[in-house]
Amino acid sequence: MLILTSPTIEGKKIIEHHGLVTGDALLGANLYKDLFSGVRDVVGGRTSKYEEELTTARNLAIESMEEKAAKQGANAIIGTRVSYHNLGGTMGNTIMVTVTGTAVTYQES
Repeated sequence: MLILTSPTIEGKKIIEHHGLVTGDALLGANLYKDLFSGVRDVVGGRTSKYEEELTTARNLAIESMEEKAAKQGANAIIGTRVSYHNLGGTMGNTIMVTVTGTAVTYQES
């Protein structure tokens, strides 16, 4: 499935708009990752474990959105946006990754 951030598909004709599709994934940070991250921040460097977890969460959210679009008969998603939300408070250090886009069918030539 074609997934784009642009509102159109260059050189292709969109023949049907199916509507909004979304995907979400939660990333919970545990105490050990938090401690390791703090040490890395003090001594410098990147917290690669967090980056890996964010990538995994983003990919899960995209897969979820893609499945919903496919169920609607779409072959592409346009206008895709990724957002990250810190769900602090009672959720601890939980980050939610949300992906949204418009499911469409474009004419394959």
